[in-house]
Amino acid sequence: MGGGSFLREDYKSYSESRGASYDDKTGRVSGQKFRARRLDESLDPSNFEFRECANSEEHPNTVPVILALDVTGSMGKACDETAAALGVIMEGLYKKVKDVEFCIMGIGDLAYDDAPIQMSQFESDVRIAESLDKVYMEKGGGGNGFESYTAAWYMGLHKTKLDCYDKQGRKGIIITMGDEPLNPYLPAYRLNMIINSQEEADVETPKLYEEVTKKFDVYHIAVDDRYSSFNRYRESVLSSFRKILGENFKVSTIKSLASTIESCILQSIKENENRNTQTNVVNENGEISW
Repeated sequence: MGGGSFLREDYKSYSESRGASYDDKTGRVSGQKFRARRLDESLDPSNFEFRECANSEEHPNTVPVILALDVTGSMGKACDETAAALGVIMEGLYKKVKDVEFCIMGIGDLAYDDAPIQMSQFESDVRIAESLDKVYMEKGGGGNGFESYTAAWYMGLHKTKLDCYDKQGRKGIIITMGDEPLNPYLPAYRLNMIINSQEEADVETPKLYEEVTKKFDVYHIAVDDRYSSFNRYRESVLSSFRKILGENFKVSTIKSLASTIESCILQSIKENENRNTQTNVVNENGEISW
């Protein structure tokens, strides 16, 4: 997986085949709908052992990005904006880094939802859009005051193989998006049920963060929108995420979501540069290469 590049003409053709309208001036799509009414087999975490982001002759320095969307009821507008702005995000990134590959996730509430974890392959072309379209917007959630955002951390840590990390000493990127506070733990019995794991105790968030950040730079974007639950939980969201993520916690409006996602990715690339003995080289076209 992960071959090809995200080309405007391919994305336009795909979007129009799905009944959406593509704006040639802005690169945005309108009329795109999340049509899935159940968990797609290709995203079912019980159907795979790993998601792999492998280097290739075409993409020798992969930048794996897990983009995890909160698919509970209050986050519908943000997910719609992500779908509408996907082309803008990808075109902006590919002008700077050619080897970015996206894994799309849907995250719900592990304690309450039927499909709280959905996870695609890592892709670098229009199949990113195809994966996004397959996400089941369950619109569930529960009364516990948080969603299972750290399930994306868990899957990244235990269910991915990354050449950038294993062979080049570079971290991948996890970006979660949501509107509720950070969950304090993942219930072991549900993890074991949903992804066939073998956890004997609940997975506590601070310990999981310590482990996952050896492999990934982790970001969270809290979506500040009148349709979301952010303002209801504002202080709890700010305090819980800032305590763990520090400056990697961002707050974004719907309008600025695309630019916030891009800025997280470019920030991680810069930090990888600073950490690694390899140096990113920016060529005359402004492209980043390792």
